[in-house]
Amino acid sequence: MTERPTTQPGLDQALRAAARAAIVLAGSEPATRADWLRAIADELDAHRDELVVLAQEETHLPRPRLEGEVGRTTFQLRLTADAVVEGSWLEVAIDHADPNWPTGPRPDLRRVLRPLGPVLVVAASNFPFAFSVAGGDTASALGSGCPVLLKLHPGHPKLSDRTGELVLEALTKAGAPTGTFAMISSEADAQAALKDSRIKAGAFTGSIRGGRALFDIAAGRPDPVPFYGELGSVNPVFVLPSALRRQSETLSGFVSSYTLGVGQFCTKPGVLFAPHSQSVLDELAGLVKAVAPAPPLNDRIQQGFTGRLAELRELWQPVSEGTQTADGLSPSLFATTIDDALDDLDGLFEEAFGPASVVVSYEDPAELVAVARRLPGQLTATIHGDEDDPIAPELLGVLAGHAGRVIWNGWPTGVSVTWAMQHGGGWPATTASVHTSVGPTALRRFVTPISYQDVPEALLPAAVRDDNPLGIWQRIDGKLTPPN
Repeated sequence: MTERPTTQPGLDQALRAAARAAIVLAGSEPATRADWLRAIADELDAHRDELVVLAQEETHLPRPRLEGEVGRTTFQLRLTADAVVEGSWLEVAIDHADPNWPTGPRPDLRRVLRPLGPVLVVAASNFPFAFSVAGGDTASALGSGCPVLLKLHPGHPKLSDRTGELVLEALTKAGAPTGTFAMISSEADAQAALKDSRIKAGAFTGSIRGGRALFDIAAGRPDPVPFYGELGSVNPVFVLPSALRRQSETLSGFVSSYTLGVGQFCTKPGVLFAPHSQSVLDELAGLVKAVAPAPPLNDRIQQGFTGRLAELRELWQPVSEGTQTADGLSPSLFATTIDDALDDLDGLFEEAFGPASVVVSYEDPAELVAVARRLPGQLTATIHGDEDDPIAPELLGVLAGHAGRVIWNGWPTGVSVTWAMQHGGGWPATTASVHTSVGPTALRRFVTPISYQDVPEALLPAAVRDDNPLGIWQRIDGKLTPPN
């Protein structure tokens, strides 16, 4: 088994192996790469109990949550495998030669997406399976034909080590070339790798500060490369007056969502805009106080949250103040008016990674549109109301320009792994709002288009041949054409 590179010589060895593997992966059949992903999923499923025990020791997350996350991770791997074989993400276009083309004689052109090359993936802490060693970024990169150099998260090192061993075992048994996957453990190695010309893209889930530093490295290289960072989002919820007809249901849903997983979800609703009402604040205070304390993922997250909590106490009026006990953190809730919020939108829209949220009271629903227009990029934005509410169409339209996912009468926590999911948004939610980090279309992050002009059929990649040996959809002379 290949040793995990943790020093610079090890890092260089991993990069050299990844560069060699990239040539093999670029020429591999989609079905072959899909088999690799399914092999990883099978290996993880076979060791589910062992992995869950390790995760419990290092993350404080409950067993049911971790078991569900393993299932999500292996489903994600298999869904990506299915998408790799299905092939529509390759965006194949074939334009045969046409001497009578209106802009002048057209040569034979074949366009397809091809893998970029080795990818640096920096694992997250809050989802130790789904956004970590064998998570969505790894699945997408491998599926698209890119070797992965994985920077493990220090919050769960034993789990990462074991998961990495299983990934390597699965890939080796499935016949993947040496260098297809390797791990590093230090931040210095991650930065060095991202500066290295052999790394062709980066992916990261974490803090704005850490993500921005890596983004700047990727953009500042002599040969800049794409960097896909998921960084920060407060995921605002806009409660229209019509939603107060079901006030208790709406408010209990909000509290359940922002305290879920001790508030350590990137889609946690961190701000709730609600009509001015003392009964709303009173009911929220009672709901929040009823939530039992729970431990955060690790001490580092608790320290960061404690600092942000102190800032929130300076900015806004406490509705229900949480505590830190031996059992963990209990949630906090703060309140302000929309006028005060408009005076400090930067403070309002700064993420608090933990169980805290802010209620903003408004008098006129039109004020919600004014706020929405000044909203920084978000992963999600939510509206609660009735479809005949006068402000709903305009508010929905404005939010669609600021968030990757707009939710109606629901809650942002819970990101479905599916084709139609968009898990992304403008800065600072992500560094690349045109892409998603969840779902099969995440494959498109790690590929680049190429056109082949007048290349003989025998030398063309299989995806753009006339006989369509891969059996995928192709756009032929402008017409989207199913496989035979």
